[in-house]
Amino acid sequence: MPEKFSSIEMLDKLISFDTVSRNSNLPIIEFIKDYLHSFGIESNLVYNSDKTKSNLYANIGPSEVGGVILSGHTDVVPVDGQNWNSDPFKIKEIDGKIYGRGTCDMKGFIAICLALVPDMLDAKLNRPIQLAFSYDEEVGCIGAPFMIKEMSKNLPKASCAIVGEPTLLKLVDGHKASIGLDTEVTGYEVHSSLLPSGVSAIMTASKLVNWITNKTEENQNKTPRDLDKLFNPPFTTLHVGKINGGTASNITAKKCIFSTDIRCLPLDDGEKIIEEYKKYAEMIDSQNKEIRPESNIAITRHHWVPGLKPENDGVAESLVRKLTGDNSTGKVSYGTEAGQFQEEGYSTVICGPGSIEQAHQANEFLSRDQLNKGTDFIRSIINEHAN
Repeated sequence: MPEKFSSIEMLDKLISFDTVSRNSNLPIIEFIKDYLHSFGIESNLVYNSDKTKSNLYANIGPSEVGGVILSGHTDVVPVDGQNWNSDPFKIKEIDGKIYGRGTCDMKGFIAICLALVPDMLDAKLNRPIQLAFSYDEEVGCIGAPFMIKEMSKNLPKASCAIVGEPTLLKLVDGHKASIGLDTEVTGYEVHSSLLPSGVSAIMTASKLVNWITNKTEENQNKTPRDLDKLFNPPFTTLHVGKINGGTASNITAKKCIFSTDIRCLPLDDGEKIIEEYKKYAEMIDSQNKEIRPESNIAITRHHWVPGLKPENDGVAESLVRKLTGDNSTGKVSYGTEAGQFQEEGYSTVICGPGSIEQAHQANEFLSRDQLNKGTDFIRSIINEHAN
């Protein structure tokens, strides 16, 4: 007999897997695969290039078009340097709050979906429910695109997708694009007393960082359009989150590397921003090469997560409004795989239990109330697809 779990029992099981993005997620994927197999449901795995991580997708119910995709990511952010009051990889409930890394973002949603698999089978669905669980969402939604393409080819086309990121079960129909850049500056080392004859990678990088800062200030000073006003903040942001370089204060730095995170409004052109940045970098690089031809500026893109665009009464929006009674419209600035589903032709929204304010924090939690309401929400989806 297959083992059945309540939502909180399944959440406890999922939290026990340390799926910080730097680790393999195969143990949790194998658990989910075996769990689904115990109910006669076959899973499809889509591995990364070195087979250390995998997506998983499955079709529950008939092989008919018109079903719904329930999507979530299996990876979580690190706990390094955070001051937790309990073991982050074991749930602990205190005063109606369930603590643990990933309870909110977003193993709570996945736990609910898995716990209700027996209900999906008992309901004798006439339209399928498709599960889609990805890897490396937290480092740029890297895994999901491969899974989505495979689902589009191999499964009956779903009418919509619901991404269960924490929204307090409110409808979110739009989010910014997320673009990640790495800039590596190569200079030429000389003693700092001979500064003009060398090229400092750090001082060159400072010019590029200053351009990034000025670009954000320029965006902030623009008059926001109507759609922009629905986002917080209502402008495209560029942010340098990591920087490293140099060997000593009296040597011009040979290397400086920094990473840039761009959160781009749906109506702004991310490619244009990158081209403007590259053009400025080429100008600085040309000036440096006049001093030392060995110097260089290399810019690489490590992720591009498309934004989620409002669909104006799309299938996904209509379904969630019907089941939740939520007539509000939400926009968020964080990125998800929702835009990737939308690009592949699926009507998509975001709706899941928990608050994004708890995500990535020490003592991350999901309230028992949100877990229960999320369970009711998925039950309502099951009922809708059995009618």
